[in-house]
Amino acid sequence: MVVGHVDEDEVRDQAVCGGELAAQLPLLGAHALADGALKLFDSSGHNARMKRRPGTAVLFALAILAAAGAGEVGAQPYPSKPVRIIVPNATSGLADICARLLASNLGEALGQTFLVDNRPGAGGTLGTAAAARSAPDGYTLLAVFDSHATNPYLFASLPYDTLADFAPISLLARGPLVLVAGPKLASSTVGELVRLAKSRPGALNFAAVGPGSPARLLTELLKLEAAIDVTLVPYKGAGLALGDLVAGQVDAMFATVTSVSSHLKAGRLRALAVTSARRSAVLPDVPAMSETYPDFVSEAWVGLLAQAKTPRDTVARLNAEVARVLGQPEMKRRFAELGLETAPGSPADLDRWIRAEMQRWGRVIRERKITLE
Repeated sequence: MVVGHVDEDEVRDQAVCGGELAAQLPLLGAHALADGALKLFDSSGHNARMKRRPGTAVLFALAILAAAGAGEVGAQPYPSKPVRIIVPNATSGLADICARLLASNLGEALGQTFLVDNRPGAGGTLGTAAAARSAPDGYTLLAVFDSHATNPYLFASLPYDTLADFAPISLLARGPLVLVAGPKLASSTVGELVRLAKSRPGALNFAAVGPGSPARLLTELLKLEAAIDVTLVPYKGAGLALGDLVAGQVDAMFATVTSVSSHLKAGRLRALAVTSARRSAVLPDVPAMSETYPDFVSEAWVGLLAQAKTPRDTVARLNAEVARVLGQPEMKRRFAELGLETAPGSPADLDRWIRAEMQRWGRVIRERKITLE
């Protein structure tokens, strides 16, 4: 390369022109940049030297184009690459199924791949911690459920802050659990069950899966609200517990609607109450627990979070798309098959929901001295 004489005045003039053009970049589209650069040169009295050297102006315009192109790449609309949804439990769980339904439909709506990444372990805290440590760019999301609100009270410490480390996007779905009675339990209503339990303290057996499971926590809530004493029988899996309930080895349990629906239809189990605030469209003839105990309200739920520092416009975009997707009749039907109602709302709605769940279960866990450690 041959380097000629450097004209200091020309360098200074180019710097001035570059500054003037740079100030206009936010207002210029990519198609107008080169033309804008050349017009700026032609209109400036300081560019006489550039007029004598038109090649310089052209090269400068091309440089501006290259810079603008780089800027456009950096400002690509979200999402410009695949998005990962971490589910902090194993496949086939309620949150996993909901996340996969959402991922498929969001992918179609936004023209980008949404991948479900199952990260089970440590009661859901491993996957949740991974999401908390992720880049705050909206490309790692977290599907949370009941345990997100109970883990702060079940563990002595967590590797993340349940509220401060995450930005709520939207509640996805909610639905009741159902209190079911086995064939050997004579009770047909919650009132009858409570009277029987009070007449025979500790005699009734309730199946539960693990100390932090919804079945265990709901049983503890019933003990508090109804002032009864029942015996908890722990199981390693919901299937084992349900099998013993159908066989009459235990008396009752709280379960998901989908897990017991076939047994209810066949008459092998009886539904005494649902745990939602009002009767469920899935089981319209079954009373709500709140009809007997007004403060007994709890639902299974799934929500979507992002890392706390994710840009607000990205959170808003995701919230809007989630609401649109969950409003589709087919999605409502698919969620109803799971015993759930789609429940899109604002980020603030999800924040209030999580805080209310934490308050409810924090009281139960503290009073019953439940721990996972």
